[in-house]
Amino acid sequence: MRLKDKVALVTGGSNGIGKESCLLFAQEGAQVVVVDIDEAGGQATVDQIRSEGGQAVFFKADVSKAEDCAAMVQVAEDQYGRLHILFNNAGIMHSDDGDSQSTEEDVWDLTMNVNVKGVFLGCKYGIPLILKSGGGSIINTASFVAHLGAATPQLAYTASKGAVLAMSRELAVIHAREGIRVNALSPGPLRTELLMKFLNTEEKKQRRLVHVPMGRFGEAKEMAKAALFLASDDSSYTTGTEFLVDGGITAAYVTPE
Repeated sequence: MRLKDKVALVTGGSNGIGKESCLLFAQEGAQVVVVDIDEAGGQATVDQIRSEGGQAVFFKADVSKAEDCAAMVQVAEDQYGRLHILFNNAGIMHSDDGDSQSTEEDVWDLTMNVNVKGVFLGCKYGIPLILKSGGGSIINTASFVAHLGAATPQLAYTASKGAVLAMSRELAVIHAREGIRVNALSPGPLRTELLMKFLNTEEKKQRRLVHVPMGRFGEAKEMAKAALFLASDDSSYTTGTEFLVDGGITAAYVTPE
């Protein structure tokens, strides 16, 4: 098993990429701290892991709050005594996120607080325990939209994911000689609740899909497999990079029909 004897903390673990990553990490031998603001969904993830013979515990946290991030890391230490994998995956895509004229300041602030500050706080409190545990891997969820202007405007989200990329690179350089690898996972358009709520009409869906060479939305399970690579020793010489798993969208120049 690729994560045998490892402890992983995954934020946004109640659904989508986070849930599938929690399940896969546990299947690969990790003890998992499942973190989410959605208590019912997060506990359901834990229950599924345990029903399959894995080890997991749930902690309810708002990653935009320092005290919650400090507490979730403390849970990892209290329950399992160490931390090797930190997957800062929690994020939001607000339905009222649009262009610079239509996006309200509170939507901008909320998006930045969760998507950017949440990664910062996860690292702020998680890195000391990873160091104490002998090193490990940090994965921060960014997005292909950090590279491309979106056909459907989502300015706050796009800016937040660009910030995650920049932060991941700097953290990687700072901690490279301390045995901590830091990489960004950038999914393409996915068939997840998060994106499907945003692309809430068939027209919006097609405006996104027409740019994807594979012609389909990705699946959360596919992102979990990419996260597993970054979490495991298979990526032992990989740090400061961005793993684009996007169906080819950032490589393509496609004229909409």
